[in-house]
Amino acid sequence: MALINLFNIDKNYDVKQLLKGVSFTLNEGERVAIVGQNGCGKSTLMKIISGEVQADNGRRVIDKKVIIDTLDQNPKFDETLNVRDAIENELVEIKKAKARYDELSKLIESDYNNKELIEEHAKVTNYLDHHNAWNLDDKIERILQEFKLKEYEYRNVNTLSGGEQRRVALASLILKKPDILLLDEPTNHLDVYMVEFLEEILIKEKFTLLIISHDRHFINTIATRIVEIEEMNIVSYDGGYDQFLIKKEQRMQSMKKEHENLLRFLKKEEEWLSRGVKARLTRNQGRKKRVFELREKAKKDPTVIRKMMIELEREKKSFNSDGSVSKKKMLFDIENLNYSIAGKKLIENFTNRILQRDKIAIVGHNGSGKSTLLKLLLGRLKPDSGTIKRGEFEIGYFDQHREMLNDEKTIVETFLPKGGDRIQLDNGKSMHIYAYLKSFLFPEEYLQKKIGYLSGGEKNRIALALLFTKKVDCLILDEPTNDLDIQTINILEEKLINFQGALIFVSHDRYFIDKIASKLLIFKGNGVVEESFQNYSEYLSIERSINDLYEMEDEVKKETAKPKETASKNKKRTKLSYKDQRDLEQLPAVIEELEEKIEEVNSCLYDPKCYEERGLVTVADELKKLEEEYEKVSDRYLEVLEMYEDLE
Repeated sequence: MALINLFNIDKNYDVKQLLKGVSFTLNEGERVAIVGQNGCGKSTLMKIISGEVQADNGRRVIDKKVIIDTLDQNPKFDETLNVRDAIENELVEIKKAKARYDELSKLIESDYNNKELIEEHAKVTNYLDHHNAWNLDDKIERILQEFKLKEYEYRNVNTLSGGEQRRVALASLILKKPDILLLDEPTNHLDVYMVEFLEEILIKEKFTLLIISHDRHFINTIATRIVEIEEMNIVSYDGGYDQFLIKKEQRMQSMKKEHENLLRFLKKEEEWLSRGVKARLTRNQGRKKRVFELREKAKKDPTVIRKMMIELEREKKSFNSDGSVSKKKMLFDIENLNYSIAGKKLIENFTNRILQRDKIAIVGHNGSGKSTLLKLLLGRLKPDSGTIKRGEFEIGYFDQHREMLNDEKTIVETFLPKGGDRIQLDNGKSMHIYAYLKSFLFPEEYLQKKIGYLSGGEKNRIALALLFTKKVDCLILDEPTNDLDIQTINILEEKLINFQGALIFVSHDRYFIDKIASKLLIFKGNGVVEESFQNYSEYLSIERSINDLYEMEDEVKKETAKPKETASKNKKRTKLSYKDQRDLEQLPAVIEELEEKIEEVNSCLYDPKCYEERGLVTVADELKKLEEEYEKVSDRYLEVLEMYEDLE
């Protein structure tokens, strides 16, 4: 069922047109992610959908009964409320409905033939079902725990940081469960564990969502559809981010074929036009006009296709580690490092070495000490005990506050303080400032803009662009992808993959970490820092599995602690059937063979030569079939193994 419809929407800001003839439908139960370059109109489209902004032309059709709620970037709260009250204050209607349900249930007991009471009872029941509000107190308690708000439960909400206040606002929205929830960068200020909880609850509770996010892993997990704003219009792709990449490539191949056909047709029309006399006749003026339109389209199409191809290739490239450890120069030698704040241990007895070409992601819960480690490496903080020995090398530092930028300077002054028009790059080459900034998606007219007039995302792009002009041996980056659109993140990834020095960065962006990092430093809490060479998504998956096993173990202990039930009267099986015995013996080899094939296909997906030769869609389909077969065979093997163990 369609909850929102937009028809032929146009929207201009000053002289810039953002949306032209946009039509869009949001159906109940859909989770739609809006993607596109910064400044393309993503937030504007969301605001038109919410009714906050009026379109210049077109129609917005929505049922007045549909409730739309938005996560504010800077939420406001009553000055008298603590955290728990601020959340519960948003749940007044749900609590009223629950009280009315209890009241109606009692009334029906004594007047069970009253049709009006029964109808109202059914209506209130449906409302509570939709909001899954039957165990509201338990849900509030869990969300306080998962969003790390429990310790602030009775603290005035306005004394929290901006990120913590956004978590309070997000918690309220999740518990309210409006008919449509609009989320603009919801994973900002959330650590990876909070993001996983958010993913779980949004899917489990069957929210209808419209999302703007740069977190590609989040989009891939959450989205049932992606709409990309492109050339003032939107293109829709079913599925998550992986499917978006595949389908976008298919679309580009189709566009290339259409362009080739266009050129063939245009050649024939040009031959007709060159005959001259007939083309000047009145009845042929329409055909002549069409030829000129085709010429313009033929000029424009290759540019659009080439731009899309470059962006897609940036996205598909993945990090391929090289170089042996023995040839790497040591940058930091950390020994028995300890650091605490107000009695809270952030780092305890941490020993590690950081080498010349290491690419290290620092991950963990918010407040666990990740940024603190960066400041210790930079010498901005002194350890309580232990040592950090540092070699002779240059560091480039990017922080969340963009301290290297001066709001009063223009972009040109920032890059060329001594004048001129060419920038010296870290590889010794020079480049015209316009060409260089164009590679970071800045148009020429931005060069004279003051830094203070740029948006947060634009400032981040400038800071990163400036960083890559410095000749450094080590980059230290604190949340570099915050406020960046996906296209800019792709550019950043390409730069970092090609960077020849060491890279140490803090991030919650799982997709970004998987692509860049060859090593993880995981802040586990209470001062524990664990080193891992796993892919981050793989590490999180294993961590979840281990936690599930612990939960299962606890359940088993509870069950075994209960009095033993009377043995089954059914006669116990004494041996396996011929088919079961054969599967028990043969399936391990089949499983091993499937694992090897899956590993081979996965390797192909990370190798551009391989997937270009075999076809990205073909390889992806092959992987899906292998994984389905693997799951089927594994389930069967576990089944016969359990039967065998029961006979022991």
